[in-house]
Amino acid sequence: MSHSCCAPGREPERTPVVAVPRSPVPRHRQMIGLPGGSFLMGTDDREGFPADGEGPVRRIELSPFHIDATAVTNAQFAGFVKATGYVTDAERFGSSFVFEGFLNADLKRVSPAVDAAPWWRAVTGAFWKHPEGPGSSITARQHHPVVHVSWNDAQAYCAWSDTRLPTEAEWEYAARGGLEQRRYPWGDELTPGGRHLCNIWQGDFPVRNTGEDGYLGTAPAKSFPPNGHGLYNVVGNVWEWCADWFSVRFHRTGPRRDPAGPPDGADKVMRGGSHMCHASYCNRYRVAARSANTPDSSAGNIGFRVARGRPQVVGSVPTEPSWPTGR
Repeated sequence: MSHSCCAPGREPERTPVVAVPRSPVPRHRQMIGLPGGSFLMGTDDREGFPADGEGPVRRIELSPFHIDATAVTNAQFAGFVKATGYVTDAERFGSSFVFEGFLNADLKRVSPAVDAAPWWRAVTGAFWKHPEGPGSSITARQHHPVVHVSWNDAQAYCAWSDTRLPTEAEWEYAARGGLEQRRYPWGDELTPGGRHLCNIWQGDFPVRNTGEDGYLGTAPAKSFPPNGHGLYNVVGNVWEWCADWFSVRFHRTGPRRDPAGPPDGADKVMRGGSHMCHASYCNRYRVAARSANTPDSSAGNIGFRVARGRPQVVGSVPTEPSWPTGR
């Protein structure tokens, strides 16, 4: 099983390439244009994880690009599946990983636990449309981010919608929202003035989630205030796939202009943390935090956000963040 801090993974396998027709109707037309330029990527923060390759801090130059304000939602992914008949990796494998606290007693009894993280269960019949397995539904979650999507699935959606996954550098630049070297998209304090600004675990992980931020599972994709660039929920809620192969060393000597990660690898980068993250176990809902998983892995806390590059920036980028600055 591939290592990921709080999302289980499958053993790597060679997944067949699936040809997906491009949508005849433009999708994601209201993306946010970002000017690129120079920013400080990574962190040497004492709360960081050097073993994950979060540091060292380095200056990166990016070309202009566009990125969506939210993660791809269930409604958007359903449109893709309806148009193409696409079958996700979770459906192809016949199962996906679900947090045991979301399962009824019967499903929990027949769903094997993950050895290294027994709060995760491999649930037969769990996939994007039935996120907690048979009997569950996304009917009331149309505007929540789609989950149980692998990196391969995200790539297929991008091919159809004429978009792409953001590079890891683009993701971090966008997530920072114009704030330099801050811990979160809004500043350095997790709950400024006692206010919850992201969907993560509160309480005792993994036995009790108090839901003080308003959510026990996923939240709608436009929950909480947007960051200074207008992006919602870039930390917490769901992990977001990036285009890059994961490495803890490549970036130390790799390109500083439009970096796109190493040429190959075993795992793909995930960013942002999820509703399952807690300071005692994961603490990867910081903007510089990183994780990874195999391209065919899926779970109930993994989604994605799309980008498009590198067109001329249209309109202006907000200069005043909607978040409290934490300064």
